[in-house]
Amino acid sequence: MKRRFDDSHLTDFEKWVIFKKGTEPPFNNRYWNHFEDGIYVCKLCRQPLFRSSAKFLSYSGWPSFDEAIPGAVREIPEEFPDDRIEVVCSRCGAHLGHVFFGEGYTPKNVRYCINSAAIDFIPERESGSD
Repeated sequence: MKRRFDDSHLTDFEKWVIFKKGTEPPFNNRYWNHFEDGIYVCKLCRQPLFRSSAKFLSYSGWPSFDEAIPGAVREIPEEFPDDRIEVVCSRCGAHLGHVFFGEGYTPKNVRYCINSAAIDFIPERESGSD
């Protein structure tokens, strides 16, 4: 059973993305073209999810990563609308986005397509990571 996390710091839009599996508009979100050193964390529970070293520019309009921090996310197959694989935070279950395989963007051949509304960024100078 998932522990309840305080969501009072989230906007209505962030709640829609995280709890209702919404998708923000491409190219109109905070981190799609953001490239500083640091860690991306879950907006709801603050669990570290992705290192900046795994981020790449896919021109999809959303933040793209070719690797999650081990154990930080779960991948859940969806049957509708098109057999995608949902990505959720392994700690709180927040909807983050989807993962795609075989697109050839990086040698790892994986693209975690993540909603900026579901994550926060902690610069390396504050996180001491990466």
